[in-house]
Amino acid sequence: MKKIFAVIFVLFFTVGTYAQQSPGKDHAKLHINCVSCHTCGLPTKDEPCWVACPREKMITVYLKAEQTDELVIIDQANERFGPVYFSHRIHAQMSVMLGGCGNCHHHNTLEQILKCSKCHEPSRQRENIAILDLKGAYHRQCMECHREWSHETGCKSCHIPISEVKGSHKEESKKQLAGKVHPPVTEPTKIVYETNYEKGKFVTYYHDDHVKNFKLNCIDCHAQESCTKCHDVNNPSSDKLKLVKEKKSLEDHHKKCFSCHAKDDCAKCHLDKQVEQFNHEKRTGWALKKHHINLSCINCHGSKRPYQKLNNQCVSCHKNWKKETFKHYVTGLRLTEPHSELGCEDCHAGNDYSVKPGCNGCHENFVYPKQKPGILVGK
Repeated sequence: MKKIFAVIFVLFFTVGTYAQQSPGKDHAKLHINCVSCHTCGLPTKDEPCWVACPREKMITVYLKAEQTDELVIIDQANERFGPVYFSHRIHAQMSVMLGGCGNCHHHNTLEQILKCSKCHEPSRQRENIAILDLKGAYHRQCMECHREWSHETGCKSCHIPISEVKGSHKEESKKQLAGKVHPPVTEPTKIVYETNYEKGKFVTYYHDDHVKNFKLNCIDCHAQESCTKCHDVNNPSSDKLKLVKEKKSLEDHHKKCFSCHAKDDCAKCHLDKQVEQFNHEKRTGWALKKHHINLSCINCHGSKRPYQKLNNQCVSCHKNWKKETFKHYVTGLRLTEPHSELGCEDCHAGNDYSVKPGCNGCHENFVYPKQKPGILVGK
């Protein structure tokens, strides 16, 4: 009897403890393994034992602006004011400059986009005061940017008192914001910085190289930049940009570059003249032709920087190729009979493709490339 009572007590205590530690019913909807976020078997609020990076990449949503709602109506706090019509899409378009969707949609690990009220309680008398209530969360998100933009933080800068709300207010607001998008941002091809560095005052920066080849995102360089970086606060409706030059320390100027470039190699960027755009053939001796020209750098060099020189043998990248499916014409040479029936090792002794193929196994006085086992074709 005592043993049965002891078992019941242990079960009761364990279930009770788990109930206190359980993250809630929504956790059951997650389609990821617990170990993706936690390093221990039973994480708790006090000891969540979080996994380090890339956990941060898993707690937000990733959608293109055109996939999102154009307009969001915020009407949960309407005791004194009418609803706020939030131009969601235009904000989403420029969110890449401020931290991405995670700036607002933080801790959203579920597949569907959660409402703010899922975590931020509408009532000020909330259970967990460490988490802002809904009204506080909305105001913090909006005011952090808009007080820099308009320098106004009064209620009426965003809200209309209920006494002034007309019956047509909703339709007028929708009409005003419908189809409103941010003008396309023209990306520069080349930027030349003229510095006072004695050993090389010119720094030539090719923007499209970094975006297309190195796969940088806007936020990698333009993190936490607000509307005032490009737009005149005194004339916000103007399409004309007014780029604001900011005073930066020497360290701040180099911080973005140092995330990829070696910190002690000034001569790599600082030169006595402007330089041409990166040319893979001139820089490495390896011309990127038909089958490699559209690849990004990380496809071959990996994501670790600075990039290292690679072995130029095909097998250094194409390790799993099969003789049965290999198309020889991708090398620039289409084999003709009877060579098309031969095995690779018949011409490439020891399957060494770094040296010229040999012909003397079958032919006398034949030397490649003077004599060819096929027809040259464009790579």
